[in-house]
Amino acid sequence: MFADTRREIRAEIDKIRADGLFKAERVIDSPQGSSIEVGGTEVLNFCANNYLGLADDPRVIEAAKEALDRWGYGLASVRFICGTQDVHKELEQRVSSFLGTEDTILYSSCFDANGGLFETLLDAQDVVISDELNHASIIDGIRLSKAKRLRYRNRDMADLETQLKASGDARRRLIATDGVFSMDGYLAPLADICELADRYGAMVMVDDSHAVGFVGPTGRGTPELHGVMDRVDIVTGTLGKALGGASGGYTSGRREIIDLLRQRSRPYLFSNSVAPAVVGASLKVLDLLERGDDLRARLRENTAWFRERMTSLGFDILPGDHPIVPVMIGDAARASRMADLLLGKGIYVIGFSYPVVPVGKARIRTQLSAAHTPADLEHAADAFGAARDELG
Repeated sequence: MFADTRREIRAEIDKIRADGLFKAERVIDSPQGSSIEVGGTEVLNFCANNYLGLADDPRVIEAAKEALDRWGYGLASVRFICGTQDVHKELEQRVSSFLGTEDTILYSSCFDANGGLFETLLDAQDVVISDELNHASIIDGIRLSKAKRLRYRNRDMADLETQLKASGDARRRLIATDGVFSMDGYLAPLADICELADRYGAMVMVDDSHAVGFVGPTGRGTPELHGVMDRVDIVTGTLGKALGGASGGYTSGRREIIDLLRQRSRPYLFSNSVAPAVVGASLKVLDLLERGDDLRARLRENTAWFRERMTSLGFDILPGDHPIVPVMIGDAARASRMADLLLGKGIYVIGFSYPVVPVGKARIRTQLSAAHTPADLEHAADAFGAARDELG
């Protein structure tokens, strides 16, 4: 019975290849870091979410080993049955303290955190108003809810106000936005969003996965940067980017919302607890972040240098100061070919194309790390210039 379906799927995959949109998975033969091994060759990694370089930090690895020894490999259970250890509660309290929120709930991933939020908090009486460029996890989470769905143009406050005015009869209104839009590196204007939310009686939710740990004066993320930590109702985020690069996510915010999520959020109720090694390592990461600013300072310096150098070489770089530095190419096949050429020159990057980004907006999204050295940055910039010359 599968024969016809097999042919249809193969034809679909063939078309993806023909359109230059096929996403191959390269195999890494080493731990994650600023340099990695691919096919037996050492290359510089310029496309990881390892913003602070902590994925292979010996202090973090040691904390994970200690957690394995003390708490075991896994819980084999969900939180409300027999899957809650002291260390899980400790991490939730530490995240709350770090973000300045009332309470926090851990998830297997931020995708799950977003997937379990909207259907728990909102129903058919309510409205969720979402930025058009929000992450797929927010989009999918909203789809699971019975709330009315409205969208506003990316970071367009006039359009957001229009949607708020159009939804005045809702019981609850929730504005949902990324703190940092991951394909562009642009930041949401949270101060303006909070002003509109106050004016129209709405709540604010921010997915701050690409910010927590390094954005803001002390790394508390975009709410800290914009001075609205006490005005954002819900912050979701990940432990899998700047906070060590492993896995796990969280929702943090108003205590009553977190209490309700513990009772009704399906990804929380029906997924195994975050592994103790991840929890222990995440606690160590928070220790490191609260101890000093050296990693954040190095990341800022690397980002500024690379942005300036790539711009001076004539590349089309989206403006900003975030360590996501998109090199705009346009054509999907060309972006893929350039990424392949760069790999041959010792630079690991990936071409991003539809459906990850709009048609005609293909790019190579470079990402800077505190672990990159000045020599790494110089090598990468030179390699980009050489690859462009070869492509013609």
